[in-house]
Amino acid sequence: MLSQLYQNTILKNPKSIFLLLLITLLSFGYFSKDFRLDASSDTLLIEGDPDLEYLKKVTERYGSKEFLILTYSPNERMVTESSINNLLSLKYKIQSLDWVHSVITLLDIPLLSNSEAPLQERLESFKTLKDEGVDIERGFKEILNSPVFRNFVISEDAKTSGIIVYIKKDELKDIQNKSVQEIEDYKDTLKNKNHKNITQIREIIKTYGDVGKIYLGGIPMITDDMMSFIKSDIIVFGLGVLLFIIATLWFIFRKLIWIIVPISSCFFSVLIMTGLLGLLGWKVTVISSNFIALMLILTMAMNIHMSTRFLQLREDFPNLDNFKIITMTTSKMFWPIIYTVLTTICAFLSLVFSGIKPIIDFGWMMTLGLITSFIITFTLLPTLLSFMSSNKMKVKEDADSKITSFFAKISINNKSIIFLVTGLVVTLSVIGISKLEVENSFINYFNKNTEIYKGMKLIDEKLGGTTPLEVILKFPDKVATESSEDDEFESWDDEGSKDDEKYWFTKDKVEKIQKVHSYLDSLPAVGKVLSFSSIIEVATQLNNNKPLGTLEMGVLYSKIPESIKKDIIDPYISIKDNEARISLRIIDSQDGLRRNDLINQINFDLENKLKLNKEEFKLAGVLILFNNLLQSLFKSQILTLGLVIVGIFFMFMILFRNFKLSLIGVVPNFIAAFFILGIIGLLGIPLDMMTITIAAITIGIAVDNSIHYIYRFKEEFLKNKDYNKTLKVCHSTVGVAILNTSITIVFGFSILVFSKFIPTIYFGVFTGLAMLLAMISVLTLLPSLILISKPFGK
Repeated sequence: MLSQLYQNTILKNPKSIFLLLLITLLSFGYFSKDFRLDASSDTLLIEGDPDLEYLKKVTERYGSKEFLILTYSPNERMVTESSINNLLSLKYKIQSLDWVHSVITLLDIPLLSNSEAPLQERLESFKTLKDEGVDIERGFKEILNSPVFRNFVISEDAKTSGIIVYIKKDELKDIQNKSVQEIEDYKDTLKNKNHKNITQIREIIKTYGDVGKIYLGGIPMITDDMMSFIKSDIIVFGLGVLLFIIATLWFIFRKLIWIIVPISSCFFSVLIMTGLLGLLGWKVTVISSNFIALMLILTMAMNIHMSTRFLQLREDFPNLDNFKIITMTTSKMFWPIIYTVLTTICAFLSLVFSGIKPIIDFGWMMTLGLITSFIITFTLLPTLLSFMSSNKMKVKEDADSKITSFFAKISINNKSIIFLVTGLVVTLSVIGISKLEVENSFINYFNKNTEIYKGMKLIDEKLGGTTPLEVILKFPDKVATESSEDDEFESWDDEGSKDDEKYWFTKDKVEKIQKVHSYLDSLPAVGKVLSFSSIIEVATQLNNNKPLGTLEMGVLYSKIPESIKKDIIDPYISIKDNEARISLRIIDSQDGLRRNDLINQINFDLENKLKLNKEEFKLAGVLILFNNLLQSLFKSQILTLGLVIVGIFFMFMILFRNFKLSLIGVVPNFIAAFFILGIIGLLGIPLDMMTITIAAITIGIAVDNSIHYIYRFKEEFLKNKDYNKTLKVCHSTVGVAILNTSITIVFGFSILVFSKFIPTIYFGVFTGLAMLLAMISVLTLLPSLILISKPFGK
């Protein structure tokens, strides 16, 4: 019934179908203008992560400005006149950009020990290195020894300084009253603006290339560069795979018509899918940037199977007309291909349960893409073939493939060797999988030649680390006061509206902050630590190294100029919320760093060594979010693999209605996927957002070969009732198609090695290798299992 409907509507009306496909292509082609990319940090998060909501509250409470950071390493000493002049010139040029709010450099740090004036006077009218009459050497030494600014704006070796460029805030007003489309358009505007900003500041940096090494860093720069990587990957992967597919088609068929027809299917599928993504407002991230390459590969695999079968039927039935051959081809290939599509969709849909947003989006995109490719394959390909004359379709007859013939002989004569090798592969897989880990650093996601890597590495090693972590200390709701000690603070007037604030600084609170600060600072993986304790240390130095009493701290707090308080005190205490914030950065590139172990250690030590109650502290920050993502990868790997295995086995049972045959069909592909995971573990490569998808995707794509092989074996066995003879026939027919599609897929994935994003390179290499192993397994282990088990009867 279904085949008759398909024949009457699609195959008998090629002109109408082709016109309809052209209209569809043009319609979706129009919406492809709305195709968007997204490289924001939101794409690297777990959906609904409560730690993200808490971090947003912390950021809102203590304030946060978007900023870029430049590392400045002059060719000569930092405090020479030329180095200071160059730094000052660079600062003013950047400051002149209309999107820059302020620029903080070494030359803007308050020098509070640079004169003998009373402390209050020094605080209210401080000098900086760029002011006249300042002892530069003394001022530089003060900054270098400052608990606040050392390893923050200046490295310990005094050879590198940081330049912080704060960006003007640009908020969407009345966001509640804006539509989703208006908000998305606004975000796109901000991305374009950010790209222009990064381009402008890089042009300025170029002009200072002769004065030293200057690298740009910061989230806005990373986001913009990631966008460039995604665009580059889409173009490189798409064109690279397309060129390789053309070369493969020429090698297989050696006729222009058999290049035009499959390539047309690829073109239609990709353009329609791009338009669909634009229409639905789905954005492509760095994880899904290879979806065009994947669509080309998978569409081509369907088309090669269809084309190969068409040519075989044309050869077997030379007297039949074109329409009947097309009808036979679509009839014989419909169920194998629909099941290969469904099993591959099953693999990609399993990614939806990962809980990681970019992986979820990738799963849905490829699901829609496969459905699109299937529809185009069974409409456009037969339509185009119906327009061609039989003479133009013939290809040069080749001898049987030597490779598939070799595999056939091994399968028949060397089954014991095949099973021995399989046992060895399984053993290595188990050993390797037991060694899998998820420890990874964001810095290692990038090529060492990229500015992202160089900048992050320098900041990591010289300026106190890159990955932020916040420790929030919560205090009990009680007030205690201490008596004041006589010193220069005592003479200050402390009356007014801020009178209550000074009593917040109790001994318990201050000691708790100092104790936690000192503990965190002692950890080898921790770089720069900043808290109210840092400010106390500076104040103690200014007070002739005499410790301040707690009431003195309160008076000092109430009398400090607002400009200083806003920048160096308010980010670390919240009197209103009765809590303090300790901000630290992790040295992300440190060898042997175990993020999850570090977080667990801090939590354990704060509770057990420092005797804090669980309610008295909470960890937050990018490190927590990134670690949550990494830790979820193991769970995602197990969940997605489990879903794929169960789903595909269930589909095999429906297709073949034979438990033994279904088991035989899935085993070779599962072994190939697990072996790749084993190799990743043995090589010590940590799992990341890309590599966790390899096993599920490999099974989903590789199992297509099993379906085609078993389906054809079943068909041929009914004719000759001889297993060995059927095996040879299958290896010389469908085996050749499996070989050709697998080679196309393997080399298609190999194009991904040209990415600048390391996880994408791993994805390409290991998925390609897994597909190669799966193909060998399907042409050796699968037929050997069929010969031994005889699932079609004796």
